[in-house]
Amino acid sequence: MKRDHLFYYGTLASALLPVVPACAKTKKGNASVDNRPQPNVIVIYADDLGYGDLECFGATRVQTPNVNALARSGIRLTNVHAIAATSTPSRYGLLTGEYAFRHAGTDIARGNAGMIIRPEQFTMADAFKNAGYATAAIGKWHLGMGDRDGEQDWNAQLPMHLGDIGFDYHYVMAATADRTPCVFIEQGHVANYDASAPIEVSYEANFPGEPTGKDNPELLFNLKASHGHNQSIVNGIGRIGYMKGGGKALWKDENIADSIAAHAVGFIRKHQQEPFFMYLATNDVHVPRFPHERFRGKNPMGFRGDAIAQFDWTVGQVISELERLELRQNTLIILSSDNGPVVDDGYQDRAVELLGDHQPAGPFRSGKYSTFEGGTVVPAIVSWPKRIEAGGESDALMSQIDWLASLSALVGARIPRGGATDSKNFLGTLLGENRNDRQYVLEQAANHTLSVRTREWKYISPSKGPAVIAGPNMESGYSPRPQLYDMQKPYEQENVALTHPDVVFRLQSYIEQERTKGSVYTSPISR
Repeated sequence: MKRDHLFYYGTLASALLPVVPACAKTKKGNASVDNRPQPNVIVIYADDLGYGDLECFGATRVQTPNVNALARSGIRLTNVHAIAATSTPSRYGLLTGEYAFRHAGTDIARGNAGMIIRPEQFTMADAFKNAGYATAAIGKWHLGMGDRDGEQDWNAQLPMHLGDIGFDYHYVMAATADRTPCVFIEQGHVANYDASAPIEVSYEANFPGEPTGKDNPELLFNLKASHGHNQSIVNGIGRIGYMKGGGKALWKDENIADSIAAHAVGFIRKHQQEPFFMYLATNDVHVPRFPHERFRGKNPMGFRGDAIAQFDWTVGQVISELERLELRQNTLIILSSDNGPVVDDGYQDRAVELLGDHQPAGPFRSGKYSTFEGGTVVPAIVSWPKRIEAGGESDALMSQIDWLASLSALVGARIPRGGATDSKNFLGTLLGENRNDRQYVLEQAANHTLSVRTREWKYISPSKGPAVIAGPNMESGYSPRPQLYDMQKPYEQENVALTHPDVVFRLQSYIEQERTKGSVYTSPISR
C-alpha cells in the first residue's frame, strides 16, 4: 500500500494571492523550467459548469476575466464531451480512461462509498507518477474513500485512499458539498481532526438527537432546500446523508473555494523545482452554492452567478502563482467541466428566478442528467504558452475519455496492458495541432442510457423513464423509441430515426461494439 507524508502549506492568507489582470503581460519565464522537456500539467475540473456559463463561451451576465485570459493564451475547444451527464461516472472515466458503464458502482456516489477506483487499476495519476512527476488531487473527489462502502472509520487513517491510486498528495472532499461527511480528507485522514467530536456517518438512518433539515427547518439559516437535501444540517445548510460530530474539522461552505485554492497554490510552491501534475477539481458551481462574502450578492444571477465568479477567481489564483514563480510558460493547463449545467439542484438559491436571459448550456438542449447534448457538451480550454499558439479555436469532436492516453503520450508514460481500455491518443487534437475528429463520442445519461455522437449525427438509445426529471425540472431525453438527430440543425428538435434507418443501424452498432468490448469490472475485494 502506498503511503505519503503530510506537508504544511502555510497559512491560508499567505497562499491566496492577487489575481493576474486579464491584460497582464506574460513574464519571460524560468529558464530551467522552460527548457525542461516535460511540462507541468494542471487539469482544472469544474463542477456542473455549463458550456454557456463562461464569458469566453458567450455568457453576458457574468464576468470571467481570468478564464477569458486563459482562453486567449491558448485554444478554445468547442466540441468537447464529458463522459457522462453526472459527476461520478465522468470523473471515473477521466481518471481511468474506461467508460463507467463497464464498472459496477459508478453511479452518483454516496459520501460513504468505498474507493471506486481500485489500486490495481491504472490511473492518470499513475501515468504522471511513472514519468517522474509529483502528483496531487485537490478539491472535489466523489469517487469513494476507504476499502468498503459504509465501513469507514472517519476518526482514523483510512486504509485505502488516493495515495493508493497514484496521488502523492491529496486534499479532497470525500464526495461533494451537498453530501456528508462535510470534512476535507488530507492524506487519508480528516483534515483538522477534532478528537473532541468523533465523526459518524450514515446513509441509512439519523443519529439520535441530531437535527435534520426536514424536522428542524428553523436551523437552515444559510440555505433552505427546494427538493431533497433535508437530512443532516451543517453550517446552516441541509445535506444528503446523516452525520454526527466533526467539530472544528467541519467545513464552512463560504470558505471551500479559499481552502481548495490555498492548497493548490501550496502544492505548486512545494514542487516548483520538479515537474508536477495536479488534478484540481473545484466545488464550484455545484450546490449548495454559498460563495464567500467577497462574491456573494455581486452578480445579478444570485448565488449561481457568484459561484461562477468564484470559480474564475480560483483559476486566477493558480495562474497568478505560476506567473509569480515563472512557471507559466511550460505549464499545460486544461480547463473543463464534469457535465452540463443544472439550475435548481436542490436549494432555494433563486437560481431559476434570477437566470434572466442567461443560457447555462449555451446553444444545447437540456443539461445535467440528460441524454441531450446539454448533459455532456462542456466548455474546454487548453493553454501551454511554450507550445500552443495563443488565440486558437477548434471544433474537433473530442471526448474526455481520451485525455489519459493523450497526456500519457505527452510525457512518455506507457499504459500497461489492460489499462485505460477506452482511451485513445488524440494529443494533437487536444493541443490544437490538428483538427482530427474522434469517429464517435459515447455519452451516458443519469439512468445509464447510452448515446453516440458523430460530427453529423446524434443517436439516443431507447430507454424507460420520465420525460422530465423532477426536482431540477430537466428534460431527460428518455424515450422508448430510438432517437436520431441531425447535428447540422440546432437543438435536437426533430427525431429523424424513421427516415434514416441506415444511420440508426450504424450508430446502434457503435454502441453494441462498445457494450461487448469489455466486461463489467468487478473488484476482487468485496464491496
